[in-house]
Amino acid sequence: MVVSQRLSPPFRADHVGSLLRPPELLKARGAFADGQISADALRETEDRAIRDVVALQEELGLQAATDGEFRRTSWHMDFIYQLGGITGTDEQLQVAFKNNEGTTSFTSAALKVNDRVHVNETIFADAFTFLKSSVTTAVPKLTIPSPSMVHYRGGAAAIDPAVYPDVEEFWSDLSAAYAEEIRRLGELGCTYLQLDDTSLAYLNDPAQRQMIAARGDDAENQHLRYIKQLNAALASRPEGMSVTTHSCRGNFQSYWAAEGGYDFVAEALFGELDVDGFFLEYDDDRSGGFEPLRFVPKGKMVVLGLVTTKRGLLESKDQLKRRIEEASQYVPLDQLCLSPQCGFSSTVEGNSLSFDEEVAKLRLVVETAHEVWG
Repeated sequence: MVVSQRLSPPFRADHVGSLLRPPELLKARGAFADGQISADALRETEDRAIRDVVALQEELGLQAATDGEFRRTSWHMDFIYQLGGITGTDEQLQVAFKNNEGTTSFTSAALKVNDRVHVNETIFADAFTFLKSSVTTAVPKLTIPSPSMVHYRGGAAAIDPAVYPDVEEFWSDLSAAYAEEIRRLGELGCTYLQLDDTSLAYLNDPAQRQMIAARGDDAENQHLRYIKQLNAALASRPEGMSVTTHSCRGNFQSYWAAEGGYDFVAEALFGELDVDGFFLEYDDDRSGGFEPLRFVPKGKMVVLGLVTTKRGLLESKDQLKRRIEEASQYVPLDQLCLSPQCGFSSTVEGNSLSFDEEVAKLRLVVETAHEVWG
């Protein structure tokens, strides 16, 4: 069976978004933090690094290019703190992570919803505009955290009851703010938007659901609420904008936070979420089997995250092709694409692999996709 290349996102060979920060960029960020260089000098370094990494993606044959999230400290909090009505607090938020070597934690300021949620200036507008000006052949792809992440990071306790005595108003405002942000991004020329959402994968893990229940939220139905609000945010998205979501179980310096297949959320996630494609983590046993893909409806794309970003060891093409064939038992090959399972640098620190190993993995994705889909 010959399957053609895709002309609209997601593409047969794609990637999640974040890329390892080059040493000169990390050095500049440190110098800026220490007051040794100006914001303009930092931006010049960022600009050079982004131009280089966009050129690299195009050279490798990727049909979409991101800015590697080079201007961010983390994949989500840089966006969330720019939403009107949401601020950081003095309290520290700690998320537990683990891998085969041990445990660690991601720490950031906790968030508080202390005013009606809204959009002031278009978030990441300058970053997207620069990315759009930097591509020559690739579609500029912007990644932002899903609205679910605003709630998942703090839960009901983070919402000031004086501002939102009725929590339904919070959800309505949150979706409306995202809808407005998406509308504005469309006006800037964004045609490929990805909503990153760890919550919908975390909720497959009984330990995560137990944590959600312990803080007073409805763990058994939380994913249904998130899907509803995501759909509300996307209901009036600009014509011609392709939207995907990325669901993973945590990615911080090659550690993860949750485990388990997609079974708990699969029927609602795949059947009800109004996106064009799903980036799904499938790099090891931690992600479960392909059986939940039976709920993916005709016309929706699944981007199989079969190439790990957690370590540098390169997968074999034969292994990837066998896995793609396995997945095609549950969803047609024509609805499948290939990517790494997550970003290479969800936070500024990056995962435990080298730049050359990152490039080799991206090249492997492109070459394997070409051999599978033509």
